[in-house]
Amino acid sequence: MPKLNQPPFIDSESQRPTFFKPNPFLNGKIVLEEHVGTTLFNATTTTPFIEGSGELGYYKEAYVKDVAHRLTSIDDRIKHMDEAGIAISAVSLAMPGIEGIFDTALAVEMARKVNDDLYHLYRTGPHAHRFLTWGTVAMQDPHEAAKEAERCVKDLGCCGILINGYCNIGSANNVQYLDEPQCEPFWAKLAELDVPLYLHPRIPPPDQVRVFRGSEFLAGSPWGFGRETAEHALRLMLSGLFDRHSNLQIVLGHCGEGLPFSIARTDHRLRHFKDGVSGPHKHSLCHYFAKNFWITTAGVQKQSTLEATIKEVGIDRVIFSVDYPFEDMVETSQWFEGLEMDDSTRAKLAFGNAKNLMRLK
Repeated sequence: MPKLNQPPFIDSESQRPTFFKPNPFLNGKIVLEEHVGTTLFNATTTTPFIEGSGELGYYKEAYVKDVAHRLTSIDDRIKHMDEAGIAISAVSLAMPGIEGIFDTALAVEMARKVNDDLYHLYRTGPHAHRFLTWGTVAMQDPHEAAKEAERCVKDLGCCGILINGYCNIGSANNVQYLDEPQCEPFWAKLAELDVPLYLHPRIPPPDQVRVFRGSEFLAGSPWGFGRETAEHALRLMLSGLFDRHSNLQIVLGHCGEGLPFSIARTDHRLRHFKDGVSGPHKHSLCHYFAKNFWITTAGVQKQSTLEATIKEVGIDRVIFSVDYPFEDMVETSQWFEGLEMDDSTRAKLAFGNAKNLMRLK
């Protein structure tokens, strides 16, 4: 709600001044972590299917049916965007996506087909002005990923690249993280293109989930998503990636996957470690987090969590988002509109910061 030291609004019916906006939704919002499906392959599990590589099997039947419909229905997506005051959605495949394809050649081929598919579905036609697309690349082959990233940005107009965490190389447990040396050609190209990368979660590899035995459902969105992605982001910081390519910008969802609460503690302990133990990075982790990372609220509806995130990375690097269709646009917008903050702050979170990141007019 607006604070009482702001100018009042005029109620359209009574003409009485009021501090409460008659319309609960701020129009023009831009959201960045919004997922879509494709008829080309099942992006919600690995290819081939491995038990535990997706989490839809844990959900209620009605929810799964609704999510499946919303993943592909553009008309319903537009309807929900209109109801929630959302002007633009940046869409991407759900996890594990291309990263979960075991065969490298197939992953390279499918990434190209998916990018073409999303371009034609969301960047042409009557609703093209309502969508941005995140490009997808096959990090199973970083050289091909670099080529596809360039095609995505220069030919298809993608706003950046979204990667669902680690990628599989031939099997469920043989995985590759983005800080590994073979990924450097991709990072060099991304720095050249000067577009952001959204580091989206996925379920940890099967041989890394012993702690969840008996409660396997925790390995996905309820808990494991955040842990896995936070650790991946720490690896990127420690690797010296942002010293080599200082302009790289990484987007994390879910209010930073817990890092706003823990990254200072990690820095605090690393100061006692021997030189070289923590990798070749030149600056503190908090330095990279403030300079090279942007945070979305996707999947979070807790004011204290948002406030802690803003305090850690600053008001100019936090962006409202939904995580549709796994979360609901109207419900999430109602939470956002109910937060006590001034209008300039709300506008920054709703669309101003997204415009700056994406260089939108």
